[in-house]
Amino acid sequence: MTSTTVSHAAGLVAALLFILSLAGLSQHRTSRAGVVYGVAGMALALAATIGVAAQSVSAGAVTLILLAMLIGGGAGIWRAQRVEMTQMPELIAVLHSFVGLAAVLIGWNSYLEVDRHGSAQTLIDGDLLGIHHAEVFIGIFIGAVTFTGSIVAFLKLSARIKSRPLVLPGRHWLNLGALAAFVALTVWFVISPSLPLMIAVTLLAFALGWHLVASIGGGDMPVVVSMLNSYSGWAAAAAGFLLDNNLLIITGALVGASGAYLSYIMCKAMNRSFFSVIAGGFGIEAPSGSDEEQGEYREMRATEAAEMLAQARTVIIAPGYGMAVAQAQHPVAELTRRLRERGVEVRFGVHPVAGRLPGHMNVLLAEAKVPYDIVMEMDEINDDFADTSVVLVIGANDTVNPAAFEDPGSPIAGMPVLKVWEAEQVIVFKRSMASGYAGVQNPLFFRDNSSMLFGDAKQSVEDILQALGADHPAPAAAQRTPVAGQ
Repeated sequence: MTSTTVSHAAGLVAALLFILSLAGLSQHRTSRAGVVYGVAGMALALAATIGVAAQSVSAGAVTLILLAMLIGGGAGIWRAQRVEMTQMPELIAVLHSFVGLAAVLIGWNSYLEVDRHGSAQTLIDGDLLGIHHAEVFIGIFIGAVTFTGSIVAFLKLSARIKSRPLVLPGRHWLNLGALAAFVALTVWFVISPSLPLMIAVTLLAFALGWHLVASIGGGDMPVVVSMLNSYSGWAAAAAGFLLDNNLLIITGALVGASGAYLSYIMCKAMNRSFFSVIAGGFGIEAPSGSDEEQGEYREMRATEAAEMLAQARTVIIAPGYGMAVAQAQHPVAELTRRLRERGVEVRFGVHPVAGRLPGHMNVLLAEAKVPYDIVMEMDEINDDFADTSVVLVIGANDTVNPAAFEDPGSPIAGMPVLKVWEAEQVIVFKRSMASGYAGVQNPLFFRDNSSMLFGDAKQSVEDILQALGADHPAPAAAQRTPVAGQ
């Protein structure tokens, strides 16, 4: 059996393992197995690549490949051990940028190898040379858009730049003009390839990727991360065509298709247009929302919250990014267990884009061993809030904002949200009255049935647990707190 046959067989098995990985990751109970399948598939793919390289290149080249793997693997292990769950979205954005940059470098290398060295006739049949030129150009374009778009997503998610959308005059025409220019440059390059055209498409794609993501507001960033995941997959597939690597083509297509489908599902959940995600700037047609406070809020202490929960019949917990920041998932899981032991029905309502990453809250709750059967999606639980005694909003903001229903001038207008305000009582865990990631104030905080429990969410939940453990927790009187300046 030749090394080529072995490589193809290994690639087929690796592709099947990647498919099993995606299937496993689609459910909580099989997610661990999905990760194992993915790791096994990647290990097999790397082993096959090294085996083929050992047959066709020098020992020095194989040594460089192994050295690159050690450096990359070491950096990956180092980051995985130190990254916090709150930093996962920006880490994934950075990883997407690496895929995009790799596609750009592979495209440039292929161009220089085939065209600049005068070896086109020896490496590629003349009839296929035009197809090769198109592959190079398209691969560079997709990779460059992914690279700069992912960098902007990282900067927004890590709060290094403002999360508000960039609104340039005629922004949609700028995007359409860039796409039209890309098509024209591609035709020109296929007919007459040249280095200036390569430079032009690279710079054009860098600028387009930056503008596409910069034009999207912070409240919609989870969908952006998902869409960039899709872009990185297509960039990998384009690199696979250039490298004649079937496994890379299959893997890239899997990532690209699954990322696009996830983005489509999320857009439906947020009442957004899928095509406007690709066009950039979705969710900013109504930028007149205000982040100013809108009345008086009612402040509550942990002892009063404990008494309210002890007397409740049903409780729904709506988690958000603030729970991840405070690392409050374990105390929340303990609070859930304690309330259920008292006979209180406790469930979780998870918005599709809660946190900064699809599935962010589900991972946190699974880590804290919250039973899967009480973690409900928004569509499953939204009609139950009206029959709920107490809702705990722990670190969520934009995903529970009634302005999405009531204020057509809000940047989040039309976005489906958890209707927590329909419950008898709402307790909001927050550090301050600051607006959410979308930069708009939440009228929920000023409703008559809402109370604010200020402070670190983890400490607040632990204080409630301590009060619940007492025989007779002493309630503290709630107070009406006027808004500054009123």
